[in-house]
Amino acid sequence: MYRQLVSLQQLSSRSISSSARRQVDNMVKEKQKLFQADNGIPVHLKGGAKDAILYRATMALTVFGSGFVVYELLNAAMPKKA
Repeated sequence: MYRQLVSLQQLSSRSISSSARRQVDNMVKEKQKLFQADNGIPVHLKGGAKDAILYRATMALTVFGSGFVVYELLNAAMPKKA
């Protein structure tokens, strides 16, 4: 029990800087230029194809979910007679 407590203490006292495995480039300026460009594309689609697929999938799920809710509400409001 004591060994587990000591190992947990060592794990929790590990510094954040030692956990970084590799250096990551700062891409903020490039992303700001991309998203602030006035090219007529909505901001939620400026990320490229991945954003477009995610947007369409979200819209499809929203429409399907809304239709299913309406269907279930109608079923609950007008139950079948046995």
